Amino acid sequence: MLYLLLYLTTVFHFSTCSSMELCQGDNQCIICTATGPTVIDVHGQVNSVQDRCGYTLMKTTSIPDFQVHATFQERRRKDVSFLDRVILQLDKPAVQINLEQGGRVQLGDLMMTLNDTAQLVHGVELSKDQTGVTAKMSHLNTTMTVFFNGYTVQIHIKGPSGQVPSVHGLCGNSSQPLNEVRLSEYSASGCETQYEDTANSTINCNNMTERCNLLKEAFFTACHTHIDPQPYATACANILCKYPAVDGLNCQFLEAYARACSLYSKDTMEGWRSKATGGPQAYCQDWFCSAHEFCGENSISGGTRCHCRAIFASTYRSQNTLGDGVVCNKSSLSVTLVGCLLQDKGIHYSDLHLYDNTCRGQMDNVTHMVTLGFDTKTNPCGMMIRMNNKSQIINKNGVILETTKEQLADFTCPFIMPDINIDFSYVITGVWNYTLTMKAYTDPGRTQTVTSNTELQLNQKVWYELKTGGLDDKEVALVTHSCFATDDPSGNSSLRYDLIINGCANPADKTVNVQSNGEGTYNYFSFNMFQFSGKQGNVYLHCKLNLCVKQNKTCAPVRPQRPSHRHKYTQDAPNPASTKPEHQFSDLCFH
Repeated sequence: MLYLLLYLTTVFHFSTCSSMELCQGDNQCIICTATGPTVIDVHGQVNSVQDRCGYTLMKTTSIPDFQVHATFQERRRKDVSFLDRVILQLDKPAVQINLEQGGRVQLGDLMMTLNDTAQLVHGVELSKDQTGVTAKMSHLNTTMTVFFNGYTVQIHIKGPSGQVPSVHGLCGNSSQPLNEVRLSEYSASGCETQYEDTANSTINCNNMTERCNLLKEAFFTACHTHIDPQPYATACANILCKYPAVDGLNCQFLEAYARACSLYSKDTMEGWRSKATGGPQAYCQDWFCSAHEFCGENSISGGTRCHCRAIFASTYRSQNTLGDGVVCNKSSLSVTLVGCLLQDKGIHYSDLHLYDNTCRGQMDNVTHMVTLGFDTKTNPCGMMIRMNNKSQIINKNGVILETTKEQLADFTCPFIMPDINIDFSYVITGVWNYTLTMKAYTDPGRTQTVTSNTELQLNQKVWYELKTGGLDDKEVALVTHSCFATDDPSGNSSLRYDLIINGCANPADKTVNVQSNGEGTYNYFSFNMFQFSGKQGNVYLHCKLNLCVKQNKTCAPVRPQRPSHRHKYTQDAPNPASTKPEHQFSDLCFH
């Protein structure tokens, strides 16, 4: 259910600064911190932004023609927003500097390269180190410093003693209506809509609150006289009682308080890290994700990676898909998968290919979307011509995961191909004193044998029998381990279509049926006839078989029970023309 909600409780913190590098002598200092969904304003009160809009954080007459804005976005949960981007807006000249995720800084359309040596850009000093990006702006006797590390922004103003700056925006006036500080130019349509999400039952709120209360312990005592730890502890508990302590969040509020304290005290307070097991000060530094992603922990292989934002991913997850539908454009076909959804399942895009394993997925460097496509005329990539259950001829291909041979996506498009012919043969081979035969039939009773003169139709079901002679079926069973089709006699062809995998029918092809496998000295299977597109019509079948000594145990293959990630994309196809498929078999590979 969608509902609208946005609440704000505001505050202020200002102090006469003690002696230190940034705030010396009789200067007046104020600080505003925004971290996660929380804004701790210059009065020390806690504001919580519950939507995904853009807001003015700070505007002050002490630094004219300069404003600090921020945008918020969801991450792992639809109902929790996080600080996402900080915008420095200069009115004269009209310049916008974006401080983005991963330490990226953009001046208009120009991506800047920064280091720890400050660069002066339109009167703003910009620098970057391993902790984050710093921007400094001065006017007369007042200096504003903005620090952003990707998840926390701290705005610090130093000015003459007794002259408390007038501050507007979320950092200042707590009674100001939110629509007065919401910025339409930085707010997408519907950004104020609120979402519900399932509560996380693994979170222990008492433990999280205890962790947040570390801010009140001896590690931070030197700072307590300068900055009240309660707003930071409250903000910390509010978020960690609802959102999992991942992606550096377990130390985020402690880190923000420690840095705020460093503006008022020379005490480094390094001892808190050992007890809090805090992470690095700049999480996901130099790691860039697309607009629908955020950087977070990689629970599968360690380190960090780009995750899908919850609202963006919710449509795909609710439909159990990994991407968008197939695009059929005359002779070209393509399907686009979502890179971060693939990574959720531990899949690397380079392990994806079409039926022809030389046709690999390509990832867009900006959006991280993965595209697999082919052209039926110039490079069909193993496309097959099949007939669907409406007797329509279709072009069919699939996205295969190289490591497991699992078909993740099956997609079809309408197409009509010319007539084709059939040639069929079977092979006998042996190791002990027995014979092995393979025959094809056009009927389920296996009475009508397929010969070189038999005319078959596309999508016609054909039954194949594998049978041994000279073996005792009470002692030995014949097991068909795998069967696959290629476009040439070599079993190592890059173009491969699996029919039987680990003794069981390929679950991606509903026409395949395996019977009596591993039960006696013969077994048989069936599937609907097809042809590889762009080839000369020959389809070669390769099968691997085993002899299994029963010894009071079953030899029948069992399909492993595990979740399926196959996703089907279909479009209607035109009525077919009459076709005559050709199918030729190579030597059996017997072990």
